[in-house]
Amino acid sequence: MNFQQSVRRCFDKYAEFEGRALRSEYWWWVLLCVMIGIAATILDVAFFGAYHTARQGGPINALANLALFLPSLAVAVRRLHDIDRSGWWLLIVFTGIGAFVLLYWYCQKSDEGINRFGAAQ
Repeated sequence: MNFQQSVRRCFDKYAEFEGRALRSEYWWWVLLCVMIGIAATILDVAFFGAYHTARQGGPINALANLALFLPSLAVAVRRLHDIDRSGWWLLIVFTGIGAFVLLYWYCQKSDEGINRFGAAQ
């Protein structure tokens, strides 16, 4: 799956938490979010100044984060489904070390065939 297909699928499944997301779909989405975050920060600094942006974050960045939050959460849950884990495992991030566990799982190869969350895409 290429960048354009991944982004299109994530926006098509904006708030869909069922099904599976391939490893490439998830990581292309992460790349898009990073690029949007960098662009929003640059625009915030240009329009609102570095001091305001450094202290509180800028409004453009806040709007971008708000717009990308739900599809990011949905693709993260679908990625966990792809390795046959429940989406509730996302809550492990609040333990501190759980972020490293999630990173490891997101890097794992997809389950082949059908698992309890459906067929591979």
